[in-house]
Amino acid sequence: MQTQSGGPVGQSVPRVDGVAKVTGTARYLDDLDLPGAQHGVTVRSTIAHGTFDGLDRDPAFDWTGITVVTADQLGWGKGLAAGGFGENYIAMLDTDQPALLPMGGCIKHVDEPLALVAAPTRARALAARAALTPRQTAKPPVLTVDDALAADIKLYKDDNVFKSFLIRKGHVDDDEFEIAMAGAATVIEGTYETGAQEQMYIETQAMAAWPDAGGLRIAGSMQCPYYVHKAMKVLLGCGPDEVAVAQTVTGGGFGGKEEYPSMLAAHCAMLASAVGGPVKMVYDRDEDIAATTKRHPSRVRHRLGLRSDGSICAIDVDVIMDGGAYLTLSPVVLSRGVLHAAGPYRCDVTRVRGRAVATNHPPHGAFRGFGAPQTTFAYERQIDKAASHHGVAPWEFRDRHALRAGDTTATGQLLEASVGTDDIIRAIRDVAGAAPARDGINRHGAPVKRGRGFAFYFHGAGFTGSGEQRLAGRATVRATADGRFEVLASSTDMGQGAITIFTQIAAGALGVAPELVRVPDPATDEVPDSGPTVASRTCMVVGGLVERAARTLRLRIEAWADTAGVKGDLGALAAAMFGRKAELDPQHGGIAETVQYEPPPGIHWDDATYTGQAYPCYGWAGCLVDVEVDLDTREVALLRCVHAVDVGKAINPVIVKGQIEGGTVQALGWAVLENIVYKDGRVANANMTNCIVPTFADIPELETVIVECPYPFGPSGAKGVGEIPMDGPAAAVANALGDALGVAFDRIPVMPEDIARALRRGDA
Repeated sequence: MQTQSGGPVGQSVPRVDGVAKVTGTARYLDDLDLPGAQHGVTVRSTIAHGTFDGLDRDPAFDWTGITVVTADQLGWGKGLAAGGFGENYIAMLDTDQPALLPMGGCIKHVDEPLALVAAPTRARALAARAALTPRQTAKPPVLTVDDALAADIKLYKDDNVFKSFLIRKGHVDDDEFEIAMAGAATVIEGTYETGAQEQMYIETQAMAAWPDAGGLRIAGSMQCPYYVHKAMKVLLGCGPDEVAVAQTVTGGGFGGKEEYPSMLAAHCAMLASAVGGPVKMVYDRDEDIAATTKRHPSRVRHRLGLRSDGSICAIDVDVIMDGGAYLTLSPVVLSRGVLHAAGPYRCDVTRVRGRAVATNHPPHGAFRGFGAPQTTFAYERQIDKAASHHGVAPWEFRDRHALRAGDTTATGQLLEASVGTDDIIRAIRDVAGAAPARDGINRHGAPVKRGRGFAFYFHGAGFTGSGEQRLAGRATVRATADGRFEVLASSTDMGQGAITIFTQIAAGALGVAPELVRVPDPATDEVPDSGPTVASRTCMVVGGLVERAARTLRLRIEAWADTAGVKGDLGALAAAMFGRKAELDPQHGGIAETVQYEPPPGIHWDDATYTGQAYPCYGWAGCLVDVEVDLDTREVALLRCVHAVDVGKAINPVIVKGQIEGGTVQALGWAVLENIVYKDGRVANANMTNCIVPTFADIPELETVIVECPYPFGPSGAKGVGEIPMDGPAAAVANALGDALGVAFDRIPVMPEDIARALRRGDA
């Protein structure tokens, strides 16, 4: 394949994995041929809170060939080498979540894993599970954040608070803050609620494990092989070389395959050890929806103090997130939420408080946007109300008060390079055109009301604060004997195009055709730890490592060739160098360069005060949405969606556009369609019939504008793109509905019954 001048970076080269996926030759976990593999399933609790008293077997069932594993049967504390296990918890940010609940243990949510079953066929495994009845004693559950905060029933420590944060800017204490707020000419107050959201990846959770060379090998659908590896070392009580974790082709993640695969890997490991051979576990869709993590529901109370000219003199935000039964990743989700809660607007006095609390819902966890969509919804609703109060057009109000280079964020971070505010505002204005006519008739002949809404927002790229430094991610680029090159990194491709992006970055830095670059599927015994595939860091951070490693390798090969008097292109030089066994790397079996993350200059962060450079840089975005409301059925039709996103540099414009459009659709669905219903702590709509996501019939032709404000320390100027498209469109939809109907919608999803109720009351 020929690339245009300037190399492959910036070109929409075909996806490296595209042909395999569209022709069906890509092998997902359930496609793997594991001779003699047994099929595993999980026995789960049916109550939200209580005790696990025992497990009864149906004596009429034929238990021949069936393996049943409970936590009490396993040799905890012995370690893998002694034929046992290590510790019965999933190692993440805390030790509170058991891998398998022991008898007598406290059930904290519906669908908590109580026992495991393995059988030669999936049908037999399911039949055996149906023949097992857990004995449970129910206790009163905690199902609201207010009940959690009351702490009459204690689920986590003494106050049910998993984590809390406080951000202050421009004041020392609460009294000083209230003085600043009291000086406002106007105070806009609002309470905003967002619901849970199901990731609904195409491929459900899937994992396999089998004994391998005296240890255990685990493979499956995941985002973060080294997260699973860390958890398995603790669970198995083994060293890093006794367990290996490999990603298989993964059909979507969106955060849902960040932390949960460690749980499924634990279950596969337990069963594989019990049966002494390979075990495969693949969830049905209903189990996946019911038992796995979702976006945190939230409640945000927001006060916006305005001067008489509309400028912002004080911002006060209180964020509460429902963490569910176990801590999982709630602290870092809350962290990103509070760090974005004041929004991309100028204000010298800010207070943001955040708490994530324990309830008896199934655990909530990572989802694209990671807390920022919840708080973005609140501040963009507030900004719309402020614009209306001052009689200023919504987009004009945002333009007047948006952060620009030279301004500081709520944490005191000085914005210098790659601030895309003006470019985003210009991009939306250039294509906006006239708003739709307010009144009309739709294609069914029903009367309608139409409206237009805007949102403007930012999203920090990379880990928060000093997270990247602590992680110290690494990546390797190596030359092989045939004159080709390989990129070794633990970042995973789950459909977002990471393999292709890495190929382009490496090829561009090496000065070779993309066909000469290969990116193997990551496995912990084959690739260095580049960090997890999360936080909008894959392209910007790990791609930067790949670029540095490739450039270093190129210089090394060219220097050797000059000394050796060898001529040719880089591939030929590498082959010659390899042939002469010059400088071979024993660890990577080739000529390799490994680089480690180095922070850009000027990054200073204080975890104690939550001040400083929260992120290396920010992406910036704006969204315009036109809606139409059927006044007979109260249904919402999305007429138009324009989304302008600053990505620094589009390494592959088609892939970047796909990322933006995918996130936009998820955000639009969260706004008006995706309604997770809990009943007594259980997900009541755990199937795709009524736990719906948008289809092509629900979404207009998306108008995507790629804006490039280069980040000096990203590969070719690139920064994060994966999460930011999720942050703002829901707020734009709510703002458009308010414009159409003249009432406020401060909770999402906005369902037809919500519209009917609001119209009856005259407010939301």
